[in-house]
Amino acid sequence: MKVKKLTGIQRRWFVNNVSVIILIVALCVIAVSLSFATYYYSNMKSGLEAKAKTTTDFFGNYISQSYNEYYQSCIRFAKTFEDKNTMELQFITASGSLVASSYGQWSGQIAKTQDIVDAVTTKTMSVFTGRDPETGERIMAVSSPMIYTNGEVIGVLRYVTSLKNVDKQIARLMLFTVSVGFLFIAFVLFSSHFFIRSILDPVSEITATAKRIAAGGYGVQIQKKFDDEIGELADTINNMSVKISQTEKMQSEFISSVSHELRTPLTAISGWGETLLSAEQMDPTETRRGMLIILRETRRLTNMVEELLEFTRMQDGRFTLNVAMADIQAEFEDTVFMYGSRLKQDGITLTYLENEEEIPEISCDVARLRQVFLNILDNAAKHGGEGKKITASMTLEEGYVVVRIRDFGPGIPEDELPHVKLKFYKGSSKARGSGIGLAVCEEIVTMHGGELILENAEGGGTEVTIRLPATTE
Repeated sequence: MKVKKLTGIQRRWFVNNVSVIILIVALCVIAVSLSFATYYYSNMKSGLEAKAKTTTDFFGNYISQSYNEYYQSCIRFAKTFEDKNTMELQFITASGSLVASSYGQWSGQIAKTQDIVDAVTTKTMSVFTGRDPETGERIMAVSSPMIYTNGEVIGVLRYVTSLKNVDKQIARLMLFTVSVGFLFIAFVLFSSHFFIRSILDPVSEITATAKRIAAGGYGVQIQKKFDDEIGELADTINNMSVKISQTEKMQSEFISSVSHELRTPLTAISGWGETLLSAEQMDPTETRRGMLIILRETRRLTNMVEELLEFTRMQDGRFTLNVAMADIQAEFEDTVFMYGSRLKQDGITLTYLENEEEIPEISCDVARLRQVFLNILDNAAKHGGEGKKITASMTLEEGYVVVRIRDFGPGIPEDELPHVKLKFYKGSSKARGSGIGLAVCEEIVTMHGGELILENAEGGGTEVTIRLPATTE
């Protein structure tokens, strides 16, 4: 069976987290095991040392006697030693010969462990832990020197015990500790697997959906399963998918609308051009009418192309301002009066609501703001012209120059109001236009540090508010 390699998040999670946990658990297991071993060996050593000291003090009473009496006392004590089942009591000469043993073997074997030598030479108690040179068994031995009153070491009292049972106990405890460590690591790996899957599965689904969106499946939605960062990512991509779908729809509508907008004046220009060229004799009035239509449609095409060019500059970052101090009130009034004359031909009255308050000069791009005013006035005429009335005003409010332009038409449907400033958006309106004029206007106003607001006015119609920061000289 081929083992699947860890990749991506799984590998990083294992290296950065699981491997560290395994290392910590391994160190804990080693530390606990060493602690157990140290505890048991330390207790055994303390017990043997205490027992050796007590016995050495007891035999201190015999050291002043003859050697023979001393050795006889050792033999009697070894024979009656009560703990012979758990340890061995030995009496050894200063030269290393075994005098007596609680095991009943005192044939003069020579003990070879270092504790005996150290006890004789240093005249202090010494401990040995290791393998018995004769049997190979692991033992612990405590040797205590028995000293004459003149300072001469007469022999060594030695307790020896096997470490077999203790080592088994320590091994069992170590095995238990290792088992607990393995169980903990297994639990960590098991829980980590589910945790990683809870991340990877949604991410894989999100990735697959994002690929579908990239391939053109706009509007596709991801099923949200968690209210966390993954859920937030899913919401973001769902929102992006919806917006891309809306943008695609608006772009399609935009292309269709622009194609229609271009076709209409081109048809008029082409038709009148052919008429004028083909006619051998034509009434001057009719000729003038055709020329006026051609001129008007040409201007409309020019305005549409300029609007598209402005939008293109805005999209690629080439949209800039030429800022200078200007009398914005005079510029606005000129625009209103100029456009008002044009609207009279269509039977629409544009009224400027004069304000006696003096409007200060502001730092702005006059040409761009004039473009905004004209575009909004044109929208008011196209979308609210059936009200036959438009009002315009300019006031100074809380440090802002506020321009208001209102029509008295049907207004904007409430569900379309939040979208009317989006590029390509035309909504349910049947009026001519590319659908990018308001997007360009908002960009210009925003670059001036201002705000463009569209809302339905009380009593009907739409009111557009432009707020520009007032800057005095």
